[in-house]
Amino acid sequence: MEQKRVLVTVKTYPLPSQSYQEIVCTAGVLEDGSFIRLYPVDFRYMPYWRWYRKYQWITVEVEKHSDDDRKESYRPKVDSIRTIGEPLDTKDNWQKRRQVILAQGAHSMEELWDLQKTDNTSLGIVKPAVVEDLKVESETPTWKPEWEMLFRQQNLFGPERKPLEKIPFKLSYKFRCDDARCNGHEMMIADWELGALYLQMRDKHRDPAVAVQKVRQKFLDQMCGPGIDTHFYVGTVKQHRSWIVLGVFWPKR
Repeated sequence: MEQKRVLVTVKTYPLPSQSYQEIVCTAGVLEDGSFIRLYPVDFRYMPYWRWYRKYQWITVEVEKHSDDDRKESYRPKVDSIRTIGEPLDTKDNWQKRRQVILAQGAHSMEELWDLQKTDNTSLGIVKPAVVEDLKVESETPTWKPEWEMLFRQQNLFGPERKPLEKIPFKLSYKFRCDDARCNGHEMMIADWELGALYLQMRDKHRDPAVAVQKVRQKFLDQMCGPGIDTHFYVGTVKQHRSWIVLGVFWPKR
């Protein structure tokens, strides 16, 4: 085990787990701007005083994953997590955040693909040349059968389980990179903030269609608007190594 100091940048929407109540992938950067993945974390089941927020420094004891060869993946000792101060503020156009997060610069997806082949890079930050759309596709509102069975087993034999709703939509960014090799990208968004916003707006307006529109207004019109210096946090899915959007870094231009 070694201790690392991590600036949290993203948390993915929770997923059911056979071994844990549920799992959340947390990504962040070290003090030199290199990326790290902390996985798994059963975030909602940790004591509240261990909860961390985006752009907050934490210390945590970690070890390299024995069953995940992606270079940024570490298994955290969850009960070692300690938060350090308040999240970095957005003063001076997010300057405190920029200094750490962009310390090693941004890439195109094409550059990250090259790095993935050479050293198994699986996390990064991308600066799109243009964000074309936020694509919305309907999905089944229920978890897959094996996960539904897991919920029933946990309710019968495990500790009390917190409700975990499935978002009945798949939302993806369509964008292009400033790279001669770029033919355009369509990448699913796994950001916990997106799922939380959808559920909040659905409950407020009692209409899934209105909730989706509110998500589009936030994640497309606001975060990717003409006056915004939009960057995407991206990472790979372990099983098939495809890339998804984990979150958005969006100071003004």
